[in-house]
Amino acid sequence: MAFELPPLPYDYEALQPYMSKETLEYHHDKHHQAYVTNGNKLLEGSGLEGKSLEDIVKQSYSKNAGLFNNAAQHYNHVHFWKWMKKDGGGNKIPGALAQAIDSDLGGYDKFKADFMQAGATQFGSGWCWIAVRDGKLEITKTPNGENPLVHGGTPILGCDVWEHSYYIDYRNARPKYLEAWVDSLINWDYVLELYEKAIA
Repeated sequence: MAFELPPLPYDYEALQPYMSKETLEYHHDKHHQAYVTNGNKLLEGSGLEGKSLEDIVKQSYSKNAGLFNNAAQHYNHVHFWKWMKKDGGGNKIPGALAQAIDSDLGGYDKFKADFMQAGATQFGSGWCWIAVRDGKLEITKTPNGENPLVHGGTPILGCDVWEHSYYIDYRNARPKYLEAWVDSLINWDYVLELYEKAIA
């Protein structure tokens, strides 16, 4: 399957003031488009044509670095746009997911602190995550385009801490970006949808 750039699920102004139109234009239209374009070139002749995106990510990991980097970032960003919405974030978490956050992550406040800490302490570019592994939630971080798929987990929430995701709006204040992201942007309904699939 060829990679395709999905349209944003909202307009470019929808996430202001927490994420600007300019950030979304650069991040979606330029950076994500580059992962799609380069990924499609690298997919040709890789032997992974026709596989699902998840399978391409898993099977290229540690074997085909160029393809992995672009395919994993494409996978991460396909979800990243859906992990945000206007008037999102905060402790407005749907039932089953709220219970799992309480039991597995120590409640919302601890989740927020641990998730922000993971994002703030990821050296250089990368992501912080909630993943499901063995039926339980865990908070992790990964460098560059890596994600929990290649470590035996299923990502249900991820925040991009590459500089292109926040530098226009927050300059070098990554913790401020993470706080705004958790407090005001997370689309918990989409997280719940992925959680239910992961534990089914």
